[in-house]
Amino acid sequence: MSWSENDVRLVPVEWLKPHEEIKPKNMEKLLEMTLKWDGFTKPLIADKATGTILDGHHRYAVAKRLDLARVPAVCIDYLKDDTVELELWPASSLDSITKQDVIDMALSAKLFPPKTTRHRISDYLPPIHASLRRLSLLTPSQPDAIVS
Repeated sequence: MSWSENDVRLVPVEWLKPHEEIKPKNMEKLLEMTLKWDGFTKPLIADKATGTILDGHHRYAVAKRLDLARVPAVCIDYLKDDTVELELWPASSLDSITKQDVIDMALSAKLFPPKTTRHRISDYLPPIHASLRRLSLLTPSQPDAIVS
């Protein structure tokens, strides 16, 4: 499973739903780098049906902190795609987890602790550059705009 820049779309930040907390120090460091790079260099991964963030919680937090309107994301059919591997991080307090558990948590008012889940698909994301200026625009120049 691999993607190209053509699979990356700009999605509204408010559509996305986290399922786990972040580590504030990691977010601060990523914020610093995002400002230095003047943009995002890696897309988030989200479920196309619900907006559940599968990979990129810290990038999402940076987008919220910068009050961005959109973020680059690869949207997938999470529940039906058998190539998407879900596992728990070794330090997780859970014994097991399912994809439905991830979706349910994102749709609830609660969040898992940081680094509870790991989705192996994040290893295959394309390198990109989506400028902060472009991400701050409220409406894309075209529907489902591609990051360039």
